[in-house]
Amino acid sequence: QVTLVESGGGLVQAGTSLRLSCVSSGRTFSNNGVGWFRQAPGKEREFLAGVNWNGGDKIYADSVKGRFTISRDRVKNTVSLQMTNLEPEDTAVYYCAAALRASSSRATTDYRYWGQGTQVTVSS
Repeated sequence: QVTLVESGGGLVQAGTSLRLSCVSSGRTFSNNGVGWFRQAPGKEREFLAGVNWNGGDKIYADSVKGRFTISRDRVKNTVSLQMTNLEPEDTAVYYCAAALRASSSRATTDYRYWGQGTQVTVSS
């Protein structure tokens, strides 16, 4: 089985930045796409950003385009999400996931393995 672990969440003030990190091992993580999602209470899980197997192809949700940046470090075997200019609306549990294909996807159903999530809370 593939285990993914997110880190970097916390309580921050609006207008500040956070960098989330996802670490895993194995061929599924290294050779397949990885995505970042978030889920707020009472809401569906929302796609944020995805990166393909080698880090050269990235996709973003319109809601975070220009504020969030996804990147893959193949030496450290990690995928990060840099979040800037955070707003209270960004408050949610953030998850990383490994896809079933070499490319990432906007659909939750295209991901097989999920991390436990890390809480991000943005105060006004």
